[in-house]
Amino acid sequence: MPQYNPYYPASYQPITQPTQNQNSITWVSGEVGAKSYIANPNTSVLLMDSEADVFYIKTTDASGMPLPLRVFDYKERIEQPKPNVDMNAYVTKEEFEKALAELKEVSHAEPIIPTIATSEHGEYAEPNKPI
Repeated sequence: MPQYNPYYPASYQPITQPTQNQNSITWVSGEVGAKSYIANPNTSVLLMDSEADVFYIKTTDASGMPLPLRVFDYKERIEQPKPNVDMNAYVTKEEFEKALAELKEVSHAEPIIPTIATSEHGEYAEPNKPI
């Protein structure tokens, strides 16, 4: 008959660490609480400040050493009412197309700015006269 050894467990049961719930929010008390929060190695953790509109991202390297704490401010986004716009300050599509047609017509006309020509020796000549 086998003897029972009270110092040897009957079956091996691994001890597991409790895991952090990924859907929960982790609250800390101020920046001191965020800095003292212990995070697992090679992880980044979002920490919400319970005292101010601030959140922190704490990141650790492979050895568990914390990297510089990243601090962010946040505020609630409230939809602003749209201001009343004076539509008289804008042109209609028809007015715009009319102005565009006039501009195209003017741009195809002869240039009104006379050009000043110079001779080979650098002397100025009258416009539209041979040098």
